[in-house]
Amino acid sequence: MFIAMNRFKVVKDLTDDFEAVWLGRDSHLSEMDGFVEFHLLRGPEAEDHVLYASHTVWRSRADFEAWTRSEQFRKAHSRAPSTRPLYQGHPQFEGFESIG
Repeated sequence: MFIAMNRFKVVKDLTDDFEAVWLGRDSHLSEMDGFVEFHLLRGPEAEDHVLYASHTVWRSRADFEAWTRSEQFRKAHSRAPSTRPLYQGHPQFEGFESIG
């Protein structure tokens, strides 16, 4: 099993917009071999942001890597950029492999 997470520091006043983008997107994940599940997680609030994490579970790291090279990945990430940023900086990627 492989878990891929991206952490986002979302501007406090834009959390509704951020959630709408994620909940309304056409992800194409279900078309991929090895995809297990997706979750969008809302975390703690700081003074200037709310922490979010996108969390996908894959059968293996190889399945996740195939996703990142796929046409489905390009389609899922091709939406037009917003006129204002919803989060601070770039998402922070973290990948985890099951050891047991």
